[in-house]
Amino acid sequence: MAKKTKSAKLNKKSIKDIKIPILIESVKIGLLEEVSAIVGGKNSKSLVDLLFNKLNVNEFIIAKKLSLTINQTRNILYKLSDEGLVTSIRKKDKKKGWYTYFWTFNIDRSLFLLKKIILNEIEQLERQLKSREVKRFYICKTCNVEITEENALLHNFTCPECEQVYELNDNAKAISELNLNINKLKKRMEDINKEMDIIDVQKHKKMERDKVKFEKNKKEIRAEKMAERKKLRDKLKKSIKKHINKKDRKVVKHKTKKAVKHKTKKAVKHRTKKAVKHKTKKAVEHKTKKFIKHKTKKAVKHKKGKHHKKK
Repeated sequence: MAKKTKSAKLNKKSIKDIKIPILIESVKIGLLEEVSAIVGGKNSKSLVDLLFNKLNVNEFIIAKKLSLTINQTRNILYKLSDEGLVTSIRKKDKKKGWYTYFWTFNIDRSLFLLKKIILNEIEQLERQLKSREVKRFYICKTCNVEITEENALLHNFTCPECEQVYELNDNAKAISELNLNINKLKKRMEDINKEMDIIDVQKHKKMERDKVKFEKNKKEIRAEKMAERKKLRDKLKKSIKKHINKKDRKVVKHKTKKAVKHKTKKAVKHRTKKAVKHKTKKAVEHKTKKFIKHKTKKAVKHKKGKHHKKK
């Protein structure tokens, strides 16, 4: 049994939660109807139901649902658009060539205008209240006409039409009525302010969402740009490397050729020098040997000849 009571309580809570936004919407519609009636006339009241929470509604559909001609509906819409209560976009019919208007209700502007109107009404009623509290008023009961004390003095407190004597009017009743009207208007002002606060919160949330989206897009665009730049850099690096490698190869080839030539020249010179030295040494040795042999032979012969002569 305890479980059932809990579920019943939850259902009651959920019903209450559902009712609150419906009440707020009904209040909003009532306020919007009031403004549109002030600006565009009685027929414009039903426009609120057609355009509320909708975007770009076709004017021909509006005319059909209001059971009015297109010119009548346009006149009402133009009156409302002059005060900024509705906004429109137009599209050209490609076949027929004329323009069709699509209308959207501007809730912010409507509530702002209604607030302005109600503030003016409150100011007027407060002025009347002050004058009622300070001044005296006289009434002719036959003509049912009320005038100030100054005007009554001018006519010697007699009505110029029926010549009846003016009687002092009791201001208490008028003051209480004025206070009631002022309080009613102030309550309506509270409703308008609540609605405007809700709209401001929604706008702020939307702004934040848009900001987050914009930042995300910005980051994505930056990342894309960075990736493109990196690709370009890599391509440039590759092309530069290829170019440098080609140049380096040519330079290396040229240097190696030069080095080889230089080394070969040096080696040849060194070898030739060595060979010459070796050859010269050998030749000298050979010549000296030959010369020594020749001299020794001569010397031997000379000694032999002398020895024979002695004998």
